[in-house]
Amino acid sequence: MFISKRARTCLVFAVLSLASPHLLAQEALLTPFSKMTSLADGWEPLEFPKINQLSHYELVQDGGSQVVMAQTSGGASGLIARLNIEPEDVPILNWRWKVSNVFEKGDARKKSGDDYPARIYVAFEFEPEKAGFFERAKRKTVEVLFGEELPGNTLNYIWANTLPEGKFIANPYTDKTMMIAVNSGSGNAGEWVAIERDIVADYRQAFGENPPPIRGIAIMSDSDNTGEQAIAWYGDIRLTKTKKN
Repeated sequence: MFISKRARTCLVFAVLSLASPHLLAQEALLTPFSKMTSLADGWEPLEFPKINQLSHYELVQDGGSQVVMAQTSGGASGLIARLNIEPEDVPILNWRWKVSNVFEKGDARKKSGDDYPARIYVAFEFEPEKAGFFERAKRKTVEVLFGEELPGNTLNYIWANTLPEGKFIANPYTDKTMMIAVNSGSGNAGEWVAIERDIVADYRQAFGENPPPIRGIAIMSDSDNTGEQAIAWYGDIRLTKTKKN
């Protein structure tokens, strides 16, 4: 059976939603890549049905620090960490990343260009009381197909090709995911770039309301639409109460 990109996007949401509701905030913080002994330390593979060409992830040393290196060549997969925390408790998301290149065919506005050398998902809990009948019915159909409960809205921080830095747009497959270009173009390719985002502020700008609990965070380097190649390096990803500066 062919699995569409839209269905695979839904599956990302499904896998991200599996956190136990009994997790405490202090137990749910992300395991730093720099301290992991294997990729299984607090993170899990994110793979898709019928996608045989996977992105490759491994722990490597770069500049004296252990980071995750991702290689993608016409495929798609990622790593996920399951969470269940209130974003107001740790609203600041910090990370650093580096990419070898951007995708020439990459275009966040088009389904055919929905690939990124590096991206980070932040998925939030579904709020059924705010959903209409048809949305609830559609979600139930997907849940039956995949056997998982789907979360709600998602922020997707991307290293874009042409989308201007700072731009918010809806994902071409679903308006429940907002794409945020935190880097754009090849000007900083090959260099480490540090990013700091206020998740609560970003969610309010993206969806016009306060965010529900965070249910998961994922990294992904994918190129299944464009068929291109790239390498990305991900440094530690941290959720904190306050900004560094």
